[in-house]
Amino acid sequence: MQLPKKIINYSKQNIFKSDIDSVSSVLRSNFLTQGPKVEKFEKKISEFCKSKFAVACNSATSALHLACLALGLKKDDIVWTNPISFVASANCAVYCGAKVDYIDIDIKKFNITFDNFNKKLLEAKKKKKLPKILILVDYAGFPCDLDKIYKVARQNKIFIIQDSSHSFGARFKNNTVGNCKYSDITVFSFHPVKIITTGEGGIATTNNLVLYDKMMKLRTHGIVRNYREFKKKNKMNWYYEQQLLGFNYRMSDIEASLGLSQLKRIKTNLRCRKKIAQNYIKKLDNKITLIASSKDIESSYHLFPIYLDKLKIKLNRDKLYKRLLKKRIKCQVHYIPIFLQPFFFKKKNIKKYKKMFPNSIDYYNSTLSLPMYYGLTSIDQNYVIETINKLVNEK
Repeated sequence: MQLPKKIINYSKQNIFKSDIDSVSSVLRSNFLTQGPKVEKFEKKISEFCKSKFAVACNSATSALHLACLALGLKKDDIVWTNPISFVASANCAVYCGAKVDYIDIDIKKFNITFDNFNKKLLEAKKKKKLPKILILVDYAGFPCDLDKIYKVARQNKIFIIQDSSHSFGARFKNNTVGNCKYSDITVFSFHPVKIITTGEGGIATTNNLVLYDKMMKLRTHGIVRNYREFKKKNKMNWYYEQQLLGFNYRMSDIEASLGLSQLKRIKTNLRCRKKIAQNYIKKLDNKITLIASSKDIESSYHLFPIYLDKLKIKLNRDKLYKRLLKKRIKCQVHYIPIFLQPFFFKKKNIKKYKKMFPNSIDYYNSTLSLPMYYGLTSIDQNYVIETINKLVNEK
């Protein structure tokens, strides 16, 4: 096989002339930030997801932090999440002084399952150490067992934040992710490699007016400008009050205008990703393990991770990665388990980690994310498939 002229990356943004024109129009307008585009973007996202409210932020990390604060997370509270995720899924809890624990993944679904959650819940009940918040991660664009987990979490007064950074446009049981049927708050990321991008940026959706109102205030320094909410009834239009200790987590109109433009072709983007995924599923060697999906899930295919079962494939992940790189194919690993990151890692707990999270550790050592993005050509994708199939069958 002939080497491609350029490196085939695992992902990249797609920017059209219409996106550039949309951003340029804002640069020529009267508002670069705190203007009409952000509010319009929030409205369009709510309409797409079928949620009542949306709060646009400068990143998904900011949105996760606001979600935790709005739900009243405080020092020494407990949060559970998926260890196979970007660190923001845990950091948002640490920002609030909370303690983070994890639920091991299922090695077939590459995600938390109801059984894994319920097992940990029963153990926690015995110790009387239930979490205040469960942060579920839609890994690679695949929601987990949302309905079953949500029902039991509700019975135990556990709030749910759905970290849907990977799954904008995905569906679960014919419900658009972000409609918050199975969560208190859902968060999306609009980083350049995500389904749509605002450059940097994120958004939180909810159906709860109280949560929405608090996130909106916290997003802008805790400042209130609505006369009806003032502590001091000053009617001067320049007057405002800081009522909470908030943050500058605002999205700019420049970013929102890019998001609005990208949103117009979301269906085309999702169709393209699905077509790429179907080609991988059809043509990759059957020794390679893929995510076990179900009829309840319609993935957005943000990532296309594979798992190299040691019983079927002699070539380990790192060797495969290096050999693919020599063939000008750049893959990625999603993710290093959060508890193994130096900030979280405690050497004395390594035996506990191996016992409590064996699937997460095994998955990390054996996974690789293949190229998946809007605009990946069939020629490049077939080159990736042929190269991988050849390498995994080498002795």
